[in-house]
Amino acid sequence: MKFILFANTDWYLYNFRLSTARALQARGVDVVMVSPPGEFGPRFAEHGVRWVPLRMRRASLNPLREAGTLANLVALLREERPDLLHSFTLKCAVYGALAARAASVPAYVNAVTGLGYVFASDRVKARVLRPLVSTLMRAALGSDRSRVILQNPDDAEAFQSLRLAPPHHIRLIRSSGVDIARFNADGRQPRDEGALRVLLAARLLKEKGVREYAEASEKLRAEGRDIRFLLAGMPDEGNPSSVTREEVEGWQARGLVTWLGHVDDMPALLRDVDVMALPSYYREGVPKSLIEAGACNIALVTTDLPGCREVVTRDGHDGLHVVPRSADSLAQVLARLDDDRVLLHQLGARARQKALADFDERVVIRRTCEVYDELLPQPLAAAA
Repeated sequence: MKFILFANTDWYLYNFRLSTARALQARGVDVVMVSPPGEFGPRFAEHGVRWVPLRMRRASLNPLREAGTLANLVALLREERPDLLHSFTLKCAVYGALAARAASVPAYVNAVTGLGYVFASDRVKARVLRPLVSTLMRAALGSDRSRVILQNPDDAEAFQSLRLAPPHHIRLIRSSGVDIARFNADGRQPRDEGALRVLLAARLLKEKGVREYAEASEKLRAEGRDIRFLLAGMPDEGNPSSVTREEVEGWQARGLVTWLGHVDDMPALLRDVDVMALPSYYREGVPKSLIEAGACNIALVTTDLPGCREVVTRDGHDGLHVVPRSADSLAQVLARLDDDRVLLHQLGARARQKALADFDERVVIRRTCEVYDELLPQPLAAAA
C-alpha cells in the first residue's frame, strides 16, 4: 500500500508530518513526500522516507503556470499510483483533490490547517480570490472518495456555512500534535527573578502579530523593564503578508528583538524561555508553536481567535489572551507576567497538562489513521 503526503513546502512536511510518515511506515505503508524543492526535502532520506520535488509556486496566480503545476501533479500521481493522497494546506487540498480525480486515485484526504490568507485577509487580492477559491473547493472536495480534516470548530463551522465541503465528509482533529517525549519540562528551571525571556516562533507574517511584538518590546523598554524578546522564524518569500528581512533586521539593530532565524532544535531553545507569545490574527489551524511550548511547561500568551483559542481556552487559567492587533495589550500582559512569577509558573504547569491531554501526537496520528480507514478497502492494521 502506498500513500503520498503533499504540501506546499518541504519545511512543513519535515517539521509537522514526518512523525505521521514514520508511523505509517511502521504499519507497512510505502510513504512518499511531495512538495516544491527546498532545503528540507533531502533530509527525508535520513529517515528512510522518499521525497519527490514538484515545481509549484504558492503565491502564483498565473493561469498557465498553475495549469502546468496541476498537470505535473496529475502525471506524478499516475506514475506513483498511490492508494491514498493526503494533501495539506488550502491550495494543496484543492489541487490535490482535482489531480486525484483526474489520476483516478482511489482515496484522498484534504487537511486544511487554518483558512489562511484568502479567507482571513482584508486585502483586495484576498477578497477577489475568495469566491473563486470557494467555487474550486466545492468542486474539488465533494467526492465520496474524500475526507476533509480541520483543526478547530471555527473552521468546521465556516466550511459548513460556506458549503465548501459536505458536512458528513468533515473530520475534526485538533492540531498536528506534539511529540511529548521531545518537548517536555526536563532541564527547565523556573526563574523567580531576572530578565523575562519571551519568544515568538512563527513564519514572519504581519497577521502573526510580529509587528505588534516589536512594538510591545519598544513600549516595555521605554518603561525600563528588562524583558528579552526573542524572534524565531524567517520571512515567507512569495507571501504578500510577509514582513521583510530589512524590517526584522531593523528591529534587531534597535535592540527590540533578538532574531534567531530558523531554529532546528526547538526543544533546546524552549529550555531557556519563560513565555511563548503569538499575538496572531491569522486564521490559524492550531498553532504548533503554542502546543510545543505548552508541553514544555511554558506560559502562553495569544489571542482569543480561531485556532489560538483551542490552546488557551480560558484566559488566566491555561494562558493569557491579548487583544488582536494591539501592541498595548500585549505589553500589558507581558508586564503582568514579569511582575507575577507565581502566575507565570501556574500558567506553564496548566499549559503542559493541556498539551498532554489534548495534543499528544500519538493520539493525532491514531485519529488520522482512522480517517484513512474510512476510505481504504481494508484497515491499516490489517495491511501492516
